[in-house]
Amino acid sequence: MSERATVEGTGLIPGEILYGEGDIAINAGAERLTLDVVNGGDRPVQVGSHVHFPQANSALEFDRAAAHGYRLDVPAGTAIRFEPGVAQRVALVPLGGTREVYGLSLNPPGKLDG
Repeated sequence: MSERATVEGTGLIPGEILYGEGDIAINAGAERLTLDVVNGGDRPVQVGSHVHFPQANSALEFDRAAAHGYRLDVPAGTAIRFEPGVAQRVALVPLGGTREVYGLSLNPPGKLDG
């Protein structure tokens, strides 16, 4: 039986994943906004986790003014799919960081605050 290769003096195995204790809560403590969304188009629409929600596909019908400065409350790298004619309730959280949005549409808002 062969021994597994370890990083000398550490006992760590290259590529090994070490998990911490407990669960990870995404967007913990973030203010949440809930909106109803309907895809008024004739094709499915997907919106990714970090899209400034008011700039999502124009076929989506919802209160865009209320959603200003928010994104979907979903894990990074994921998306929500909106089927034509189907109403969905979504949770949104504020965009973080410098709160500046550039290039997501032909008319990006730039700085969200101020």
